[in-house]
Amino acid sequence: MDFEALETAVKAVVMSLGASIAETCLNADDSDRRTNQIQCSCGQMAYYSGTRPRKLTTVVGDIQYKRAYYHCEQCNTGFFPKDQAMGLDSSAVSPGVVRMIGQVAGRESFAQSEILLYELAALRVSEKQVERSAERLGEDISDCERNDTELESPAQKTMYMGVDGTGVAMIKSETKGVKGKQADGGCKTREMKVAAVWSCNRFDEHGHALTDKDSVTYTAAIETASTADTDKELAAFAKRVEREALRRGYYDAEIQVAVGDGARWIWRLYSELFPHAVQIVDVWHAKEKIWDLSKLIYGKGTDTGKQWAEKTIEILKAGEIEKLIEIIQPHSSKHAEVKTAVGYFSRNKKRMRYAEFRARGLSISSAVVEGACKNVIGARLKRSGMRWSKAGANKIAALRACIISNRFADFLYKRASNS
Repeated sequence: MDFEALETAVKAVVMSLGASIAETCLNADDSDRRTNQIQCSCGQMAYYSGTRPRKLTTVVGDIQYKRAYYHCEQCNTGFFPKDQAMGLDSSAVSPGVVRMIGQVAGRESFAQSEILLYELAALRVSEKQVERSAERLGEDISDCERNDTELESPAQKTMYMGVDGTGVAMIKSETKGVKGKQADGGCKTREMKVAAVWSCNRFDEHGHALTDKDSVTYTAAIETASTADTDKELAAFAKRVEREALRRGYYDAEIQVAVGDGARWIWRLYSELFPHAVQIVDVWHAKEKIWDLSKLIYGKGTDTGKQWAEKTIEILKAGEIEKLIEIIQPHSSKHAEVKTAVGYFSRNKKRMRYAEFRARGLSISSAVVEGACKNVIGARLKRSGMRWSKAGANKIAALRACIISNRFADFLYKRASNS
């Protein structure tokens, strides 16, 4: 016996029966046809204008049902009360299928999502339909994110904020006039900025702070982070970071920590939003800077360079930044990059008190937000051949961040409640 064939046949019968039952139940419900008039959203009365059929893809297959149509002469619009009551939008898919599309399209390409929906759920949803439904979800998630700063859970004792950015390939029209690193000054990407909030209240056997399980949440968008002194309100991304901090109770934490890779815009943002936070430059970026200097000064792969880097990194880990600067300063006359590094370490002295930070039980790594750039954004939006519009990238980033942050179920519940 071909068991897979048997499974397929039984599944087809079950889905056909389920579709028939769903269709019968929907058509038997005539509650939307029991009145000749109903109030329109404009405040006037809309009048019954007969029934109209609709095809719908559900989790048990395609169905067709009838629903009452009401038309308002005042605003010249029509609507279907049954569709509204069931939480259906203009797409031809049920809420259950929308949930499936969101879960799949938030992780895979639209083309791959079409394949997976058929292979795993026997649903025939086109690639274009997947794209439209996923982007509609992302847009609704973005609206929810902008309007909802309700506290999700009580603040932990020590909470971390991390901010970073990663380039996302764009269609040509989205990079026109944007300054970049190409030879002609142009660019092929736009920076997707990412913010992550998490807590660290447990430690390994060496006393190093560990990220608490399921404590990380994300938000991301292609938005500006720079707020000018003359601006009356925060820049768009700064507002986004502030909202995430409010949702997570970051402001209420006993110890607020803000970590980053050393980019100046990150520290300006932190100082603006979190003036009381402990600012820490990611130790791995600082170490990498020293290794780069060793190769520049002593040559790549030399024993002398390796020994110099290891010795200098020990000084870095001790937080003795003035001593570190004294060591690298003499090489600045020969290498412009060393002069730049001196400025980097000088600016960030207070953010590199690593021995002190570790003694306080603080994490000195921004690996969580760097991982977000790779796993939240890169894994979905930076695949080979992908090119995005700004709007499209922001919608799918919103969907993916919502899913990875374990907020998708809550979002769908709120969405259904407000429909």
